[in-house]
Amino acid sequence: MPQVKPKVALLRYTPAPEELIALAGKLCYSASDLEDLQEGVARRDQSKYLGRLMDMGHLSPVEHASFTFGIEGVSRSFLAQITRHRIASFSVQSQRYVALGDDETGFDYVMPPAIEALGEEAAAEYRAQMETINTWYQTWRKRLGDGEKSNEDARFVLPNASATRMLVTMNARELQHFLALRCCNRAQWEIRAVAWEMLRLAREAAPKLFESAGPGCLRGPCPEGKKCCGKAAEVRERSEALNASLADTERND
Repeated sequence: MPQVKPKVALLRYTPAPEELIALAGKLCYSASDLEDLQEGVARRDQSKYLGRLMDMGHLSPVEHASFTFGIEGVSRSFLAQITRHRIASFSVQSQRYVALGDDETGFDYVMPPAIEALGEEAAAEYRAQMETINTWYQTWRKRLGDGEKSNEDARFVLPNASATRMLVTMNARELQHFLALRCCNRAQWEIRAVAWEMLRLAREAAPKLFESAGPGCLRGPCPEGKKCCGKAAEVRERSEALNASLADTERND
């Protein structure tokens, strides 16, 4: 049975998102018409203006840009977490309309790193449990008629570990909020790994917009209070390393 790892791709995003956000912000304070505003925004680098906009907390213009990610190789446990971010759109592979594997291949699943770290014996035990569950699942599918109606009831025996894939669209403001919560060390390991990859892709697409995005400790004291992980310096180093890596890639291109 296939053991899978998370994969994240930035599939689409608003063209020139930083220019659009600058245009929206400037419109609020200008008597100029849209044509003049667009020409002015296109003529000048908007990096400093975007920084001021963010510092002011004037974030409604940020909502005009949106980002769509393709995410696969993640668990149904991950799905339960990410869909709590309600200002987002989700399209998720259905366990009702899609039969997951068969007797031989089985369903894709995610193994927690903590179990894998226990050694091969523990990992083998976990894999065997997934195979047992697949036997239950495939058996119920056949007994129930092997179709849509059988899938919708047979899936009740599937574990949180069973893998899924989805498209997720967030506006830039909600994406910043998501990254603040889910890149934090207190977030669960799977969604944290996906969030950091989403941050990398977002920074690559819109550097100024996402240069300080991520957990709260990148912008000041840890907001977690007594629950702070105590590793703010490491988190900042990781963020700086990400920026350096993106800068190297841009230079090489």
